[in-house]
Amino acid sequence: MGLLRDELWAEIDDIFNRILEHPFVRGLTDGSLPQDAFRHYVIQDAHYLRAYARALTICAAKAPTEVDSRMFAEHASEAIAVEQQMHAEFVSALGGSAEGAAAEPVKPTTQAYTSYLLATCYGGSFAEALGAVLPCYWIYARVGDALLERSSPDPLYARWITTYGGEEFQAVVNAVLDLTDRLGAELSAAEKERMRQHFVTTSRYEWMFWDAAWQRETWPV
Repeated sequence: MGLLRDELWAEIDDIFNRILEHPFVRGLTDGSLPQDAFRHYVIQDAHYLRAYARALTICAAKAPTEVDSRMFAEHASEAIAVEQQMHAEFVSALGGSAEGAAAEPVKPTTQAYTSYLLATCYGGSFAEALGAVLPCYWIYARVGDALLERSSPDPLYARWITTYGGEEFQAVVNAVLDLTDRLGAELSAAEKERMRQHFVTTSRYEWMFWDAAWQRETWPV
């Protein structure tokens, strides 16, 4: 039997390739990404990470071992720290303030993604919750790794790439993937299918999140 991580990634390989081809992601490396698109992304990502941290605390509560619980609790705390530090620095560099950014409305894709994420974590099993939160870890690590060698002529974009392509973040993701494989050996076929469905859905939301920033998405009415 293969590793669960391999089974899951095979389900989203096409989605990941679409992410790498997206003009938002390509624009990070060649410096062509408009700053207002990056600003949209940063502000919405701050909103997203506050909800993601709550999702990780639910994973901590449902995790199978104390070690796993502690890991997710630490990751939740780190997600909040990233929101407070890195995003504040990005917003300041773009001519705004953290307070002003926090007051900006949550946009449709952010609302949909975080609502799905929290509903799944609250209402589902630990495996379902893990499937829902995993793409944010894993796709960002893979994107960061793919972009790291090329970096960016824009220092803001280069910093973003370094954050997610660096060894420290990769080690965090590897720990979650090790747990995923360990869990995979214990799941029934039905549980694994539910986990897979959530994993694919939130992977799609990852593409949509970058696309929403590229489009400078707003509420239509």
